[in-house]
Amino acid sequence: MIKKVAILFIILFPLLGQSQEREWAYSSETLKIIAISDYSFIHISYLNTVDFGKVACNGLIYMNNGEAIVFDTPIDIETSNELIGWITQCKNHEVSAVVVNHFHDDCVGGLEAFHEKNIPSYANQRTLELARKEGNPVPEQGFAMQNELMVGGTCVINQFIGEGHTMDNIVSYIPNESLLFGGCLVKSLGASKGNLSDANEFEWSRTVQKIKQKYPDLKTVVPGHGNYGGIELLDYTEELFKRSHTRKSKKIENQSQ
Repeated sequence: MIKKVAILFIILFPLLGQSQEREWAYSSETLKIIAISDYSFIHISYLNTVDFGKVACNGLIYMNNGEAIVFDTPIDIETSNELIGWITQCKNHEVSAVVVNHFHDDCVGGLEAFHEKNIPSYANQRTLELARKEGNPVPEQGFAMQNELMVGGTCVINQFIGEGHTMDNIVSYIPNESLLFGGCLVKSLGASKGNLSDANEFEWSRTVQKIKQKYPDLKTVVPGHGNYGGIELLDYTEELFKRSHTRKSKKIENQSQ
């Protein structure tokens, strides 16, 4: 089933790209911004990697009543300054916070640009520890399980639900938009498993199940890479890693017998 979806995605990918291109609110060689509602935007920057080549990395912007919050930074300081400039100068919103999904470069690469402008940063407490150990920029404020931030009078929920892509990955939910930013914990349709260097494949499927139970009314899901969509992205991700969960469960069962 997954193989059939992957083939279909490859066939349709050019069409999907064209449809999102028409919705670009901003475009340069280093930064793309897609409007997905009047208040929410996906920012896309590009990371050069050894294993996967040039990778498009998604983050999110939510704006409300003159305030904005950014989820994951662009990949470097220069592109992050470009993003902040678009928010403040073109959209006339003040950036009140940046939230980091996990400790990898595609989440924290431009963090210093926010810190230089005294924009507070938030992340799972584990993210602070792992980023420091990795030598990556470190978010300022950590939380254990859940953090709630107000943006223009609207609540945004950031929560650690379980391990998957990394041991520290969180999700961010905007109730007013019924929107979930899943970061690299959530895969776009047809995507491979991707970078598993810090992954917990055994827990990944179960973590996605918990997300679906926690937010049954969500309408929009934004992954860390690739096209956004709806609940079908969670279904696809759960199925993609379900075999890993099943294999390990059987192994543990056999060892206990």
